[in-house]
Amino acid sequence: MTSQVSSPAEQAESADQQGGQTPAGGPRTADGGKEVRRLDRVIIRFAGDSGDGMQLTGDRFTSETASFGNDLSTLPNFPAEIRAPAGTLPGVSSFQLHFADHDILTPGDAPNVLVAMNPAALKANLPDVPRGAEIIVNTDEFTKRPMAKVGYDQSPLEDGSLDGYQVHPVPLTTLTVEALKEFGLSRKEAERSKNMFALGLLSWMYHRPTESTEKFLRQKFAKKPQIAEANVAAFRAGWNFGETTEDFAVSYEVAPATTAFPTGTYRNISGNLALSYGLIAASRQADLPLFLGSYPITPASDILHELSKHKNFGVRSFQAEDEIAGIGAALGAAFGGSLAVTTTSGPGVALKSETIGLAVSLELPLLVIDIQRGGPSTGLPTKTEQADLLQAMYGRNGEAPVPIVAPKTPADCFDAALDAARIALTYRTPVFLLSDGYLANGSEPWRVPEVDELPDLRVQFATGPNHVLADGTEVFWPYKRDPETLARPWAVPGTPGLEHRIGGIEKQDGTGNISYDPANHDHMVRVRQAKVDGIAVPDVEVDDPTGDARTLVLGWGSTYGPITAAVRRVRAAGDRIAQAHLRHLNPFPANLGKVLEGYEKVVVPEMNLGQLATLLRARYLVDTRSFTQVRGLPFKAEQLATALKEAIDD
Repeated sequence: MTSQVSSPAEQAESADQQGGQTPAGGPRTADGGKEVRRLDRVIIRFAGDSGDGMQLTGDRFTSETASFGNDLSTLPNFPAEIRAPAGTLPGVSSFQLHFADHDILTPGDAPNVLVAMNPAALKANLPDVPRGAEIIVNTDEFTKRPMAKVGYDQSPLEDGSLDGYQVHPVPLTTLTVEALKEFGLSRKEAERSKNMFALGLLSWMYHRPTESTEKFLRQKFAKKPQIAEANVAAFRAGWNFGETTEDFAVSYEVAPATTAFPTGTYRNISGNLALSYGLIAASRQADLPLFLGSYPITPASDILHELSKHKNFGVRSFQAEDEIAGIGAALGAAFGGSLAVTTTSGPGVALKSETIGLAVSLELPLLVIDIQRGGPSTGLPTKTEQADLLQAMYGRNGEAPVPIVAPKTPADCFDAALDAARIALTYRTPVFLLSDGYLANGSEPWRVPEVDELPDLRVQFATGPNHVLADGTEVFWPYKRDPETLARPWAVPGTPGLEHRIGGIEKQDGTGNISYDPANHDHMVRVRQAKVDGIAVPDVEVDDPTGDARTLVLGWGSTYGPITAAVRRVRAAGDRIAQAHLRHLNPFPANLGKVLEGYEKVVVPEMNLGQLATLLRARYLVDTRSFTQVRGLPFKAEQLATALKEAIDD
């Protein structure tokens, strides 16, 4: 969740980011005689080969946790390869989940529990694990060859290197194979269910519900009932192992986050799913069919997959042969009267740039959704980054201004999609929506809004002549503008009397005829810029509880969670700092310049080399301080808190 309301939550978040688990009440004894301790939060990381099912395991644990009522935040982290080399460090896939009985903002800096399915998973993730944390290790994989692959000369389970941790050696593979003997599966087939054994064990350890996971497995493998029941059996075997083994003498409870959520209906949602739902909602609120023209690209493909399921809502999804065809089809759909969308990532934006420029010239509504990833070129397909801001701002030939919107959390992707659609439809312009891999794949609870809470996005198409010539003739001028928004009329092709010319060559103001006149070109360039500059966006809100902070931290996009968690830590330590976060990056909020002038120091954390800071310096002549990283991972709250403290003390 994303509220910032109570000092107890601030203190809890401060502790969260250090990976600690704070007791939330005295221990009790379960029916089986084992001790049950109550905690207020836990950070778990599942890690193994990319073929070990770690993403599925984490997703199921997340679903159960969401249904239980905890607040949560997740961080999937996986290789770009479909099947990375088994047992190697580059092939490690992990899924981190932070869940709590209070409002939290990030997946956490360091796991309290690491489940390592092999030596590579242990070695790749151990540097992130604090001393005293619990490590559950699949001992079956710690043989000579797998250890040699990652540079272990001796077993870390025996050489004392793990003495500072609570290590639980569990032969997960052997126990899984033994539990599935009755199903007549080959050893290889049975071993594939070891992730479900691990999920069952962790579900017992943290008192997670189990019914929906069993239902999910039976639905997922409905065409292979034997495999379905084998996975259910492995899941139950893991639960029973935790209940009966002496190695796990304690289990833990994390109560539902009853005070973190306003009243409503909630579900767990990822950023890409929230974006998909937001686009569908926007099309319904606009009373327009939704058209998606897209080419599959990580990490945006999930939006194409999801929207293709919703033909019943008037969604048309078109998987094109390439990026250029995808946006070309989308722009054609916009001309035809649809709410048009194209989805991509940074490399695809480069290919789409000419057609985005055409959309600027045609002045048609088009949503360009860029799920940013590490670059340049192919870069890091499955890792996150915020390095497409300047590309979205300037990456076209000529003066081609485009509004830019950026969501701040996975759930906020829903609202950002509606906002981007509002701007595109009202002002007849392409709009960039900049999400990223961290938001796209991460998840959190989302309150399902009531329909009457959604904005009215309906637009009026042109229906007849809109201009009278000097001789009294009524004609249709496709570039005659609304005096308030500077938007041109939207005429659906085939409407009698509204025939008009479109294309990439400069238009004459009003008539839309081809024009090479220098004065007209200068006028049209300035009008298109003025239209974007005049877009109505809310003022940026500043969180400055004392009103006398001298340092402001300003972020955009997915840095919201880590920045807010860091701010809570800084304030809990007694320092004063103000915080603001930008959704609208073009145009900037009207009050942003005044806000920046009100602080002696402005710190701008970004997952790039300072692109927003560059824009702020150029626009407002403010000496912003960049704090940047491009590691393919989100910021950790601890590192941000340290940087903010240094800025305050400087």
